[in-house]
Amino acid sequence: MSNEFVLGVGPAEKLQTACRRNNCGIELIEWLCTSNNLARVMDIQLGRAEIKPIEHVIDLGASPYLPDGWKVEEHQKGKLVKLERRGDDLYLDGKKIDLFLSKNQKGGCIGGNNLREELAKEPVLNANVLDHLLKPENQHLIPDSWKGKCAFFWGTVYRSADGNLCVRCLYWDGDGWNWNYDWLGNDWFANRPAAVSAS
Repeated sequence: MSNEFVLGVGPAEKLQTACRRNNCGIELIEWLCTSNNLARVMDIQLGRAEIKPIEHVIDLGASPYLPDGWKVEEHQKGKLVKLERRGDDLYLDGKKIDLFLSKNQKGGCIGGNNLREELAKEPVLNANVLDHLLKPENQHLIPDSWKGKCAFFWGTVYRSADGNLCVRCLYWDGDGWNWNYDWLGNDWFANRPAAVSAS
């Protein structure tokens, strides 16, 4: 294979068409030209390396699952993140996911609307994380310590078909993991923590 070549109009057009087809731009070309990235791609072509997708990547910027008749009232968007389990803990981009309780929940209960105000200061997770965990092939990631609790994902607030604001949760129903929801107009007790990304 010759190292001497000129990227003529034909190959340049093919490259441009391939970039459009795969929804990538000049950033990819710049990345290929940096360091030894192009050599690493050539290793794949020559059979000396392979591409292995990263498991459990979640697009926090994607639209969340929408139950019939529901609308999304608020959805905190984010970036692509990697979810992984270490021991009995769950991590999102290397930060541990905690189940957060407000002071009022620890001592009794708090109204959902008041809790929503308190959680505005916390790094709550959106429902995309919930939906990733609910997939049958991903449920092994859910810590056993979450059983007996309803972990709420306050980063997505819905308006249900009956017009009430609500938040979805992940819970163990005795046979497996499932989801449910609660209205913001209800009281929230200590068994209803918020899933947050620890700092």
